[in-house]
Parts: sequence; structure tokens; C-alpha cells
Amino acid sequence: MATKRSSAQLSKNVLQMKFMQRSALRIEQEQNEENLQKIIDDEHWALDLPDYKTKESVFLKDQSYTFCEQLQYGRQSFKGCNPDIEKIMKVKLQEQQLKASAEKEKLNSVSDVDMAKRYSTLMHVIAKKFEKKRKRKTGDDVDGVDDSQAQTKKSFMKPSEDE
Repeated sequence: MATKRSSAQLSKNVLQMKFMQRSALRIEQEQNEENLQKIIDDEHWALDLPDYKTKESVFLKDQSYTFCEQLQYGRQSFKGCNPDIEKIMKVKLQEQQLKASAEKEKLNSVSDVDMAKRYSTLMHVIAKKFEKKRKRKTGDDVDGVDDSQAQTKKSFMKPSEDE
């Protein structure tokens, strides 16, 4: 095999001298053999097999137990012991509150179409409420008087003399 050379190597000019030509060829051959041996070794251990597709697992793999315990934060800080962690905790808490309020708003909100339908049905009822009693038109009066008689002005009727 190749002998190990010291850290000091010969310069190009010295290797090009006539008496050094044999050693230059020998060094070059050793380098070529080492490179060839590396290539052979790498190919020797490589298998030419097709790539297999791995199935997706139905199980969730996680190194942390925070998911199982439903923990909010990985690190905790209390009473100002670690202000950076407390800032992060506040930000995450605000994000969770915003998300919860957005979901609640979405559940409780009324669409524009629903609001327009409701408004159109209530308009008649509200208008009726503010009319004067004499102007209300309900169809059948409670006392049984027709609408045409109710619209005429009521006046005092003299008793007939037949009685």
C-alpha cells in the first residue's frame, strides 16, 4: 500500500527533476489507486434496490407529552421569574382568546339576508303600533260596527217620538 508521507511535501520543481521522475510517477499511481479503491468500496456497499414507498401511519408520533396532557406551554414562569416566557404566554393567551371570540361571533352572527327578512316582517308591526287607534284597520272591530259606519262622525241621535 501507500506509505504515509510526512507533512512536508516536495515541491513541483523538485519532482520534475530527472532523478525524481520515478517517485513522482509512484506518488501519482498511489493517489489513483486510493481514489479507485474508495470508489470500489462505496459501490460495494450500495444496493441497487427500488425505492419503496412507506405507508402513512395512522398513529401520531411526538416526543413530547404536552399533547397528551393538553399543556399550553412547554415552559412556565410565575411571578416574574422569567419575563420572556411570561410575554410569550400573554401573546399566546391573547391569540387563543381572539380565536375563541371569532368562533363565538361566527356562531351568534346573523347574515344580512336573515336580517333583511326579519326587518321586513317587523316593519308592519311597528308601524301599526304607532298608528292612532281610530286609524288602525283590523278588519273586524270588537264591537261589531262596520268600517263604513265607524268612519262617519258619530253624533247625538234624537229619540223618536213613537215611544
